[in-house]
Order: sequence, then structure tokens, then C-alpha cells
Amino acid sequence: MSTTTATASPPATINATPPRQRGYWGNVGYRLRYDPVTLLFGTVLLLIILCAIFAPLIAPFDPYQESIIRRLKPPGYRGHILGTDELGRDVLSRILYGGRITLTMGILPVMVATLIGGGLGVLAGFAGGLINALIMRVMDVFYAFPSVLLAVAISGAMGGGAVNGMIALSLVFIPPLCRVAETATTQVRNLDFVDAAKATGAPLRLVLWHHVLGNVLGPVLIYASSLVSVSIILASGLSFLGLGVTPPEPDWGLMLNALRQAIYVSPLVAAMPGIAILITSISMNMVSDGLRSAMDVRS
Repeated sequence: MSTTTATASPPATINATPPRQRGYWGNVGYRLRYDPVTLLFGTVLLLIILCAIFAPLIAPFDPYQESIIRRLKPPGYRGHILGTDELGRDVLSRILYGGRITLTMGILPVMVATLIGGGLGVLAGFAGGLINALIMRVMDVFYAFPSVLLAVAISGAMGGGAVNGMIALSLVFIPPLCRVAETATTQVRNLDFVDAAKATGAPLRLVLWHHVLGNVLGPVLIYASSLVSVSIILASGLSFLGLGVTPPEPDWGLMLNALRQAIYVSPLVAAMPGIAILITSISMNMVSDGLRSAMDVRS
């Protein structure tokens, strides 16, 4: 009786590719890539910024050229896509040029306030004690006044103008950004990995840069991005009140002030600067919300 020996075949090799490991910012970019709402409003915001940057190439007319015979013409009149203002200037050209000033006054104060307020908040949160009390009590003084009233008061005291308006807005946004940075730093400084870094004898600047600032930067950036739309509205409000950009420079708030008397004559033309402010503010808020969701580590 013959016996056959079954030879076991070697197991098939499974070519399994391990999933690619992403860092924190890689995961943020991955989440943003699959967020259609944020991508849509981010595209709108990017187009607004590009139109403002390339306004000299896009604008169909000179934004400063006046014509009495073309005053308050409706949209579509002889190539004026959005009509003309009270001095016969092309509204579309002035909105494009005005976006440069309005966006600058909206973004630059937030950037300055993030650097100063964020730095003071990290210092107060990490040092604690007397330094924390001194910095935060000074910030509390600014909280006694509403942001709009404080911006108007500072800008009015400094004499108005675009530069003084940006300084006023920067001073208004420093306290809330400082508080956010201080709260986040206070939560991080007592965590185990910070104590372990200190125990190994790591220099203080490295502990702050790699362990503290890396974990505080996310909440501060999220909050700062939400302040950009507020800054745009406040900057337009200062110009509307005559405390920001001065004529004949194109600015959305200043254009609203100049066209408000023509709202019964040409309401669509008078509403154009307000529509530009509305679209920009909504787009910035939606992008900020998407960024907040993407940077949420719990998701």
C-alpha cells in the first residue's frame, strides 16, 4: 500500500502596503480637502483676494475718473457693469481697488494682534504668578469697553486715517487673542510631556517652541481667523464714520457712506459695496469654521 505525502504549498505573500502616516498638519489638509463647503467659500475668498491684488489689470475704468454726466447710472450703462457712483466713477473699478484697502485693514491688524497678543498670552500662561496677573489685568481693562466703541475712540483720538485705523483695530484685538493664548498655554504647561522635557534639561526656549507653542498655535490661529471678518466690518465702519480711509481713496465703507444718500435714486448701485462686505465676511467666517473643524484633534 503506497502512501502519498502531501506537500504544503507556501502561503501566498500578501503585498499589504501600510497606511501612510500623516502628521498633524497633514491630517488638517486631508480633512479640508474633503470639506466641500470650506473649499467653496475658500475659492470665493481666494478670488476676492486675487481680484484685489490684480485690480489694475482687471478694472475696466480709472477708479478716480469723475464725470458729472455719468452720475448714478444703472448697472450696464455703457460698459459700467455695476453702474456709476455719485461722482460718475465706475463702481466695479472702485470695488476692485477698494478691496485692496479693505482687505489690508481687515487682515493686517489681526496679524499684528496675533503676534503681540499671542506672545503676551504665551508668556503670561507659561510664567504664571505675578507676570500672569500683571499682563491679564491690563488686558481686562480693555474688556471694559465694547470693541466697536473702543476702535472708534482710539481712531478718533489719533485723528483718523487708514494707518491710525489699523493701529486702533490692532489694539482692540490684542486682549481677546492674549486671553485665548493664555488659556491654552495654562492648559498645556502642566501636561506630562512638558514636565518630561523640563526634567531632561531641555532649554526653556526649546520647551516653549516645540512643546508649548506647537500646541497653542492651533487654537490661536483658529480664533484669529474668525476675527478677520470682524476686522473687515470694523474697518469699513470706521471709514463709514469718517475715521478710516479718507476720500478720494476707494474703500468699501467709505463708498457706503458716499452712496447712502443715493439709495432712493439708485438702490442697486448703493448696495454694491455692502454686498462686497457681506460676501467677504461670510466667506471668511465659513473658512474659519471649516478650519476649526479640521484642526479639532478629537475628530
